[in-house]
Amino acid sequence: MLPPLAERMRPKRLDDLIGQQHLAGKNSILRLSVEQGNVPSMILWGPPGVGKTTIAHIISQALNRPFYNLSAISSGVKDIREVIAAAQDSEGAILFIDEIHRFNKSQQDALLGAVEKGIITLIGATTENPSFEVNSALLSRCQVYVLKALDREDLETLLRKALVQDEVLAAAGLILKETDALIRISGGDARKLLNLLELVATQSPSGTTITDDVVMHVAQQKIALYDKQGEMHYDIISAFIKSMRGSDPNGAVYWLARMIQGGEDVKFIARRMVIFASEDIGNANPNALLLATNTFQAVAVIGNPESRIILSQCAIYLATSVKSNASYMAIEKALETVQQKGDLPVPLHLRNAPTSLMKKMDYGKDYKYAHQYEHNFVLQEFLPDALSETRFYDPQKNAREEEVRKFLKERWKNRYGY
Repeated sequence: MLPPLAERMRPKRLDDLIGQQHLAGKNSILRLSVEQGNVPSMILWGPPGVGKTTIAHIISQALNRPFYNLSAISSGVKDIREVIAAAQDSEGAILFIDEIHRFNKSQQDALLGAVEKGIITLIGATTENPSFEVNSALLSRCQVYVLKALDREDLETLLRKALVQDEVLAAAGLILKETDALIRISGGDARKLLNLLELVATQSPSGTTITDDVVMHVAQQKIALYDKQGEMHYDIISAFIKSMRGSDPNGAVYWLARMIQGGEDVKFIARRMVIFASEDIGNANPNALLLATNTFQAVAVIGNPESRIILSQCAIYLATSVKSNASYMAIEKALETVQQKGDLPVPLHLRNAPTSLMKKMDYGKDYKYAHQYEHNFVLQEFLPDALSETRFYDPQKNAREEEVRKFLKERWKNRYGY
C-alpha cells in the first residue's frame, strides 16, 4: 500500500528541510551537532506540521542509530521501559516521543535515568511551551530548539515540489493555479497541506487545474478535520456538552471519542466536565461535581492512554444524572442585579465591627446568631434594603432540590415565595 504523500515527501536530509534554516542551515547549532555526531537530547517545540518528526528521522538516519518512536497520546510507562530495555542492547539509540507534553510527571520521570546515563538520546516534540509542560528535571537535561511556523512562500514551495517530485502526482499532470484554499484549510501544517493536495489529486481527473473552488469542493465533500485551535474544536466540545445536558450517554461518548482521537488535551475535556457538573447538574446531584473534580485530578496524573477510561466513566455519569441549572441561573440573576443596582450598602447588622468606633456606629448591632436559636435558624434580613425578599435561587423539580425547597419554605415561610 502506498504511503501518504506527506510521508513520501518527507525530507531525508537537513538540506531538503523547508522553512527551518535557523536550525538546518549551514553553521547552525543543530546541523553542526549532527555533522559532528554529538547530538544532545532535545525538545523540538513548534506548531503542528513544521518538521519536528522529520528532524528526528533525519538525525537518526544521519547518525545511523537505532530509532524508536512513541506517541504520548497512546503510550505509557510500560512502553517507555520496554524501549529503554531494548536500547541498552544497542549503541546510541534515539527515542522520539511525539507530543511529549501529554506525558504526565511519572511518565516523564521514567525517562530521566536513561537520558542521564546516555542509554537513549531523547528527542521530544511538542506544540506547547516546554517550560510549562515538561518537568524541570527532564527539561534541564535537554536542549530546546524552537521551530518556526511555515510562511506562505514555504508552503507554496512545498506544493510545487510535491507536484514535480512525487511520481504519482507528476503522472497526474495537475496544474497548480491557486493556493489560498489549500493553505487556509491546512492551517500552515505541512502534513495536512500535502494530504489535502493528495486528496484533491485522487478526486480529480488527470490534467486538472487546481483552483480554490476545486479544493473547497473536495474538502467539503471528503474532509472531516478536528482542529484543536479552530472551529471544529468548539463545535465538537459543544456537541459533547449538549449530549450530556440532553442525558444521552451515547452521544456524549461518541463526541468524547472524536476529541480523544483528534488529540484533544484530556485536561481541557475534564475541565469542561467540572463546569458542566455545576452549571447543568448542580444541587440536583452534588456528587456530580465531586466526581468531575476527581476526574480532572485523575487525568492530570494518569495521562494517556488510560485517561480515556476515566473520562468515559465521568461523561456517562454526568449524562445520566438528574439535571438542574438553578445554581447557574441564581448567580446570573444576582450578577445582573448587581450591574443594575450598583454597590448597595451592607445592612448595619451584617457589618463587621472589629473596632470600638465601628461598634459605636452600630456595626453588627441587632445581628442574630443563628446557632443560638431553635433549628439553628432565625428570621432576619440578609439582603440590602432595596433588594428585600428578592429571590435569586429557584430550586427545580427534582428529588434533591424538592427537599431544598421544602427546607427553605419551612424556614422562610412565604418570604421568598418558596
